[in-house]
Amino acid sequence: MTLVDTALADRQRQGRPIRVALVGAGFIGRAIAWQVMQTPGMRLVSITARRPRQAEDALRAGGVDDVAAASSVADLERAIAAGTPAVTDDPTLPGQTGAVDAVVEATSSVEFGAHTALAALEGGKHLLLVNADLDALLGPILKTYADRAGVIVTGVGGEEHGLAMDLVRYVRAIGLRPVLAGNIKGFLDRYRTPETQRAFAESIGQRPEMVTSFADGTKLSMETTILANATGFGVSRRGMVGLECEHVREVLDLYPVERLLEGGLVDFTVGAEPGSGAFVVAYGDDPKKRPYLAHFKLGEGPLHLFYQQHHLPNFEAPLTVARAVLFGDATVTPLGPPACEVVAVAKRDLAAGETLDGIGGFATYGAIENAATARADDLLPIALSEGARLEVDIRKDQPIAFGDVDGLPVGLAARLYAEQRERFTPAA
Repeated sequence: MTLVDTALADRQRQGRPIRVALVGAGFIGRAIAWQVMQTPGMRLVSITARRPRQAEDALRAGGVDDVAAASSVADLERAIAAGTPAVTDDPTLPGQTGAVDAVVEATSSVEFGAHTALAALEGGKHLLLVNADLDALLGPILKTYADRAGVIVTGVGGEEHGLAMDLVRYVRAIGLRPVLAGNIKGFLDRYRTPETQRAFAESIGQRPEMVTSFADGTKLSMETTILANATGFGVSRRGMVGLECEHVREVLDLYPVERLLEGGLVDFTVGAEPGSGAFVVAYGDDPKKRPYLAHFKLGEGPLHLFYQQHHLPNFEAPLTVARAVLFGDATVTPLGPPACEVVAVAKRDLAAGETLDGIGGFATYGAIENAATARADDLLPIALSEGARLEVDIRKDQPIAFGDVDGLPVGLAARLYAEQRERFTPAA
């Protein structure tokens, strides 16, 4: 990060800070706001939230006394010119002004986030997606829009998929071949619900649905899908294997080398030390390199493990923005067509007539699936499932197909997903 630090320090000395518009003022959003405000060479110019009072509270908690309300582009530009952070409930405003360099989407709403993202990209703003649900669903089509506009769309460096992608790039740079990458996860129970997670959620100031999506593996599937789309890797089975071991070092023995060499995979460890972070397994068969890898404690090979034991998304969000704005570098962004998707799977036996409650709910969990399989079976993404009504009975742990439901959403996210499918579906 030396180049980023130096470049930001230069921007600070020149009085040309990167102007950041944040969308989302929840648990992570407000933490990102405070981090941006403390980053030399960067300026938080606005916060968008569906409840503007929440955005105002985040600013005041960060030491801001004077806050402006913005309901139009003109309002926002006046506030920025005056050096006053603005709050608004309109996610499209930051994309419509030349006084913003980058937009950070940090909500957990796919529909609201889609409006933010499209407006930002169409307005020529670099876009940081902290919203993994949106990124996993629409990352490839958003990358198409970003390329057209000549800007960067990227996931956040401090999340597991960002950490893993940095490791993938490092491994490639030193002449090794990444063959397996993923998350170090402490716990997984696909049948957790907002009721089982309520007390814990309240204790840490988060919504039960959000905490449920962490516990039931949905967020894990979102993050590994983003990583898969950035690397072209797939999964060996729906939902991944989940490598149970005492320490992440043991993953070297849990996949046959031959299977990994067939094509890169994403997966995760569960219950393994160090309990958090991300890992990459690299393959190396160069006889000149192998003695040195062994000498420096990376083993005899041909598989070698690289991992990072922490993830700090809100701390690293400003650095991810800086990489995009100053160097045109996307930390983690789709290669092209989707490699994987996150499909809706029943948490319990579901009856025809029931209405699905989406991510972090009582009815379904999200499971990563190879995109080719998801499309061949016409499987429903969990990020588009909320409000859909079942027309057939679905067994526990059975994936739900588009043909199994009625009343699907018709908003911007659904339209962009349809555009993504059409763009990346091979011609017959």
